[in-house]
Amino acid sequence: MKLIIKNGTLIDPATGKVSEKDLLITDGRITKTGVNLSTGGAEVLDASGKLVTPGLIDMHVHLREPGFEAKETISSGSCAAARGGFTSIACMPNTNPAADCAAIVSYIRGKAREAGKVNVYPIGAVTCGSKGDELAEMGDMQEAGAVAFSDDGQPVMSAGVMRRAMQYAGMLNMTIISHCEDKTLAGGGSMHEGFRSTVLGLPGIPACAEEVMVARDILLAEETCCRVHIAHVSTAGSVRLVREARARGVQVTAEATPHHFTLTDKAVTGYDTSTKVNPPLRTEADVDAVKQGLADGTISVIATDHAPHTIEEKDVEYGLSPFGMIGLETAVGLVWTELVATGILTPLEAVAKLSFNPAKILGLPKGTLAVGADADITIIDPAADWTVDPEQFASKGRNTPFGGRSLQGLPYATIVGGRIVMREAVVL
Repeated sequence: MKLIIKNGTLIDPATGKVSEKDLLITDGRITKTGVNLSTGGAEVLDASGKLVTPGLIDMHVHLREPGFEAKETISSGSCAAARGGFTSIACMPNTNPAADCAAIVSYIRGKAREAGKVNVYPIGAVTCGSKGDELAEMGDMQEAGAVAFSDDGQPVMSAGVMRRAMQYAGMLNMTIISHCEDKTLAGGGSMHEGFRSTVLGLPGIPACAEEVMVARDILLAEETCCRVHIAHVSTAGSVRLVREARARGVQVTAEATPHHFTLTDKAVTGYDTSTKVNPPLRTEADVDAVKQGLADGTISVIATDHAPHTIEEKDVEYGLSPFGMIGLETAVGLVWTELVATGILTPLEAVAKLSFNPAKILGLPKGTLAVGADADITIIDPAADWTVDPEQFASKGRNTPFGGRSLQGLPYATIVGGRIVMREAVVL
């Protein structure tokens, strides 16, 4: 099976090169790049005016299966990923039962193969049931296919438990992904603690609830020499802590979500529960700091923290709503609108944070357009203007505050293993 992508602009963050070339795919692998390649009987995909990038990778997704299939399934989440331009996703373990053993990791991988749309990589729980007490079967989960460990959705409150987890993960040459939240400081809050939480009468979550745990885990990473990835950084203080740690050689990386570099706590006005996320939407100064962290490389990954919920769960009073918003199908548009079109990131830098960097952190053989690489490819139309319509989403979730928003930049096609799985917003 042959597919040739013609007339596109190739962006390869693995080499740092941007070039006007064709790309040939044969039997699921990239076999040639060059100018005016002969079609040779291959299927032709015209990418005129579009960017041809390594397949995008979202290393922070909640697929909800097993246990919460009303919110999302591995199949529906995979379709949402394909529609959003992602060829690979890594799913968090806060399922029911939690993905804290080899059996659940294997189950997720099997369901992903049945779905047959994108690559799904399970992230195993750090502790049994993600309860923060006893370490989970990390070695067994690695053998079963887990690519990292996290209790995301719940912080590992015990520093002693997290230290042991880092020691074990270091021996396995694996990364710990940390949900940085001190529950005793967060105190059951619903939004960022500050002026607007006071005005709206909602209990607040202070910035220090995140920053205290970021500092703790950086110190533990420094002591254990374990690779630690800070999930969904949201405050200026967290960005500063990560920047300083990286400057002194700590093996710490960080991610930012589109909603944390796009929205402030002002979006909570009106009590739209789709704005209730954890960590919460912060201040304008925090958003600016996150953007600066993305610009200077302190934050090396953009991930969605895609968190679908049912309409019934979100259609309640703000304080009773679960945390989370969906993000797979709006990510590219928000990145291009908020970061690329504004000059904060170049297209090459944006693509690196959406493909090569997460692949490197998770140890995946992805994120490059090199000859011989897997033909996981995303084609982006950077000039496309479109309006977010949640009713068109492939995800089961509709909990997004971006409905009706005009964005620039849209995935045109998603190719996984040389097979086109999405084209012009239609999942095939």
